[in-house]
Amino acid sequence: MVRSGLGRICVSHSSVTMHSILGSCVRFLLLLVVVQAVALGQSGQQQVVVEVTSALRQRDFDGALKTLESALQVSPGNPQLRVLQGIAYSGKGDKKNALASYRRALKDAPDYLPALEGAAQLEYEAGSADAIPLLEHVLRLRPNDSTAHAMLAATAAKSGDCATAVKHFAESGEMLERQPDALRVYGVCLLKLKEDDKAVGVFQELVAAAPDDARARRDLAAVQLSAGHSQDALATLKPLLDGDTEVDTLHLAADVYEANQDTPNAVKCLRAAIVKDPKQIPLYVDFAEIAMNHQSFQAGVTMLDAGLKLQPNAAQLYLARGVLYVQMAQYDKAEADFAKAEQLDPSQGMSAAAQGMLAEEKNQDNPDKALARVRAELAREPNDAFLWYLQAAIISQKSPEPSSTEFAAGIRSAKHAVELQPSLTAAHNVLAKYYLDSGENALAAKECRLALEGSPSDQTALYHLVQALRKTGKTDEIPELLKRLAKARQDAAREEGERNRYKLVVNPAGAAN
Repeated sequence: MVRSGLGRICVSHSSVTMHSILGSCVRFLLLLVVVQAVALGQSGQQQVVVEVTSALRQRDFDGALKTLESALQVSPGNPQLRVLQGIAYSGKGDKKNALASYRRALKDAPDYLPALEGAAQLEYEAGSADAIPLLEHVLRLRPNDSTAHAMLAATAAKSGDCATAVKHFAESGEMLERQPDALRVYGVCLLKLKEDDKAVGVFQELVAAAPDDARARRDLAAVQLSAGHSQDALATLKPLLDGDTEVDTLHLAADVYEANQDTPNAVKCLRAAIVKDPKQIPLYVDFAEIAMNHQSFQAGVTMLDAGLKLQPNAAQLYLARGVLYVQMAQYDKAEADFAKAEQLDPSQGMSAAAQGMLAEEKNQDNPDKALARVRAELAREPNDAFLWYLQAAIISQKSPEPSSTEFAAGIRSAKHAVELQPSLTAAHNVLAKYYLDSGENALAAKECRLALEGSPSDQTALYHLVQALRKTGKTDEIPELLKRLAKARQDAAREEGERNRYKLVVNPAGAAN
């Protein structure tokens, strides 16, 4: 008995990359054997199937289609002939007609596996969501079809549904083991679901399969570190640390050494990475973090000074240096650095959603488009506090003059956002910024305190409160606020380090999207 299966259907001989995971080149001749085996049980069709099978094997797709045209006039509802027709069209590269043939076969025989599989394969390769019900239908008929599970896993992962992806990856069996890129996607999904120990197991398989692959080792070490296995992470990286080490490896190794309380080697790795790529800002920020943790404040400042000579417009470096200055009780220098950071990157006062929308429009060289989009949404949702905040934030980002009508529109939007949703911290922050820009410092301080009631570690509110108090001459509270700001910044830097390790695994440089 010959079994059919998605992993064994083929209409071309080119392999599909891991971007489509298991929508692989399927074995053309085996499907023909499957279809032939089924068709031979149909009286009057054997000779047609033999002729068409022979033509397809010889890649005579036009000849196969001509033979099928006559046969289908006699038996238009024969699903086996329709599947052969679909294979012939696929061989010619005519996927539209191939899919139509498979769909017609399913109309006549909804549970006919070769037609389900052929249609699913084409829909999957096209990235169509229509592949999902077809694959689910295959699994209802054959629950253990590993390739159908793998395809569904890949589709779910691509759409961000890691819970579903993990479920189907787990059912993919040997199919998954033969596809290192699919295995990697499985590991990434486990990581996203916070199943770190299971993710470690998956990435260990990848390293075992390719022990000389530096990327695979970095991925495994990063996941081991996230899972709290810092000694294992160091052992994983050791083979990479003996040669001409890449910057990514050195950066990760610094985190691993520091987690293992080996600060000298952590510093050594960071210095080596900085020598190799002196313009990579996160390296300096991590060095400052180590200096902070070990009370070596001046050493951190010296390194950041070196970074700022190469990257004088790097807001992150000013922020990091400001934090160190706070620890050294050099509050004036700290304030100056925080002010410079905000000047270089005003988006720090915006929410992530506002930053994302604005960045998207800037990438299109049309910064006003974001505002137009928000206003269009407000016309439909006039009581949405977030949209009012977003409008205020985007106007503020454009730095309008306090006497301008645009500034007035921005401050009205911020006030309305606060009225609609008093708990919206971001709206209090942007309103405080408007008050600071217009010289209403007492009102700015009030908004900052309201923001801090809901979010005591809000960096924007802390910094704007320092500014407001400085301008009103009430400076007694400033040193303590700067300490709070430095602590908030340090915590944020630590979280950013975790995210960077996560990004190293999830979206490595040069990987397919």
